[in-house]
Amino acid sequence: QVQLVESGGGLVQPGGSLRLSCAASESILSMDVMAWYRQAPGKQRELVATITNGGSRNYADNVKGRFTISRDNAKNTVYLQMTSLKPEDTAVYYCNVVKRYINYWGQGTQATVSS
Repeated sequence: QVQLVESGGGLVQPGGSLRLSCAASESILSMDVMAWYRQAPGKQRELVATITNGGSRNYADNVKGRFTISRDNAKNTVYLQMTSLKPEDTAVYYCNVVKRYINYWGQGTQATVSS
């Protein structure tokens, strides 16, 4: 059972930045894919970014050029650097990993973009 703990959310003004962290309870070298999802009030959960064990990254169109996903294998942590934030980025952000075809989720961290 993989445990994931997110942190780094908060309140930020439009145009600001946040860095989210997701710490895993075991080596992320064993994870096939690591990802960030988000869910805004009244909306479905959507995929934001993914990073594979080999380092390949993919982003949703609405965050490309603004968000960066990265991983630190030594710290068993995946990050989501969010810049040029917009009010529509307000959501609960969830960390997700896939290990041996099983999905694991964190508890989520709230990011609010508002003036």
